[in-house]
Parts: sequence; structure tokens; C-alpha cells
Amino acid sequence: MSRIFVTGGSGRLGRSVVAGLAQAGHEVVSVDRDAVPAELLPAGVVQETADLLAPGEALRLIGAAKPDAVIHLAAIAVPFSAPEDVIFGTNTRLAFAVISAATEVGVPKIVTASSPTVLGYGCPAGWLPPSFPLDERTPAKPWNAYALSKLIAEQTVQMFAAAQGERIRYAAFRPCFVISPEEWEGAPTQQGHTLAERLADPALSAPALFNYVDARDVADFLDLLLQKMEDIPNGETFFVGAADALATAPLAELMPKFLPGSEALSAALTGTSPAFSIAKAQELLGWQPKRTWRTELKPTLNDEASTLVTAGGGAKETS
Repeated sequence: MSRIFVTGGSGRLGRSVVAGLAQAGHEVVSVDRDAVPAELLPAGVVQETADLLAPGEALRLIGAAKPDAVIHLAAIAVPFSAPEDVIFGTNTRLAFAVISAATEVGVPKIVTASSPTVLGYGCPAGWLPPSFPLDERTPAKPWNAYALSKLIAEQTVQMFAAAQGERIRYAAFRPCFVISPEEWEGAPTQQGHTLAERLADPALSAPALFNYVDARDVADFLDLLLQKMEDIPNGETFFVGAADALATAPLAELMPKFLPGSEALSAALTGTSPAFSIAKAQELLGWQPKRTWRTELKPTLNDEASTLVTAGGGAKETS
């Protein structure tokens, strides 16, 4: 059992990460500006409310907790949800504050959340990758403050790994479009649509290239990553996603409708193949996601999505 310090533990992803790590037997210290109601807090979780951007606060809290690992999730999590300078400043300062404090304290394992958006898809000036599926070797081309802030978080991890050598282990991960447990029940996703609506209308999932991941699978990934960090190269970055796409048709058919010029590139995305590869996490860590929309979406919602697709909802395209 390890003691794990999680920032952003009250967020959409953080709640599942905290719960999953606690269920796996770890002691968890969850830190966020907002608190989870006490009755919803998993047994054995210590909750702290704090502003990690306040001078010395990250160092104080991590030093007091004396954790075996730090997982940094805290950030402004949605592009364009605040002014660009606020997103960039908040996210980069948070990443540096937490990672540097954990390093100063001597925490053995430090992990930060990044984002698939670092690759630059959705760029108004146009974007095409060298190939599909996308993986950790695909060039990063961020075009907004959120994506750039996440790339800098990855580079912050790599900077500290270079400076510390093997003394402290670092890693970053890029979770795909996170789906929390309540969203399988019909709650709106972070974009305001339900999952049934996103499946029925491909235009809603197309901006994210139809990627997704169950938040509980992310928790499982992080538990396994912490176990394996001493056995893999330091400073690695991983894509963390579902084994399929959030779509009812093959991406080889859908992608060219929403990503001009991608016909040849996406031809290999047949069947349920996703646009993002998780092969690195599978090969280096032995991780495998357990959940897909086909198994987790409530039957009534799944039926609703199928009905809407049959009725022609899936043909709609929007910008």
C-alpha cells in the first residue's frame, strides 16, 4: 500500500482516480480548491482544500503528507473556458509548482496529466497527422493555450527527469475524452451533450476525433503505472484511451467527412479501431482498458442512440 497525493481530486477525472486508488488499497490525500461532500468521499481518503498557486502551498502540503507518489491532475480542464492567458498561466504554474515541490520533498514517483490536444487537431488553419492511428511519436502542434500548457507540463516532467536522473521517477499521461461514471447514466458530458447524443450525431464527437476513456480505466492505468515506474524509462508519456472509438460506424468512413484530406490516412481505421493508439501503455505496462461505451452505456440510452442513428441523426454535420 502506498500513500498517494492527488491534486484536482474533486474534478471529473479526479473523483474516479481518488476512488479507484483508494479501492486498490492506497492511502489517498486529495487536494483541490473545492471539496467533495464528506458522504461521497471514499473510505480512507484524506481531503484538503487549498489553492496550490499560493506561494509555498504545494510544498507545505506535499511535505506534510510525505507521500510515496504525486499525481497532478489540477488544471483548467476545458479549452477556451477562460481567457487564453488565464488558462496558460494557471496550468503551467500549477504543473511547475506541484512537480517542483514534489521533487524538492523527494517524492519517489511523480506523474502529471497532459492531453491529446497537444497534437493540434481541430486547428482552424487545418491539420493532418503523418499517419493514423495517432501515438506518442505523432508530432505535437498545439494551437491554443490549453494544448500548449499541457505540452509544457510534459516538458516540465522531462526537464526534472533529466536533472534528477534515476533518483526520482517521472511520467506524463494523455487521457482521452474522459467519461465519468454518472455520464453513462445520462448526465451531460463536459461539452454539454449526453453520450447518446454524441453517438447519434458524429459531428459532436468528431472535434475530439472520436476519442474517449472511462475515468475508472484511467484510475486503473495510474495504479499500474505507479507499480511499473521503476521498470520503464524515466519521463515517459502515454496515451490513455478506450480500445475503440466513440462512434457507431468505422472511422474509415466517418473521419473523411470531418477531417478533409484524411481519406487515405484513415483507411486503416476499420471496424471499431480508435484514432488514438494505446499500444505503448499496453506494451510497457501491460495495461488494458476494461470498459467501452458498448458495455457501460445504459441500455435505454444505447437504444436511444441506435434509434437516432437509424432515423438519420448520424448524418448531421456541423462546424
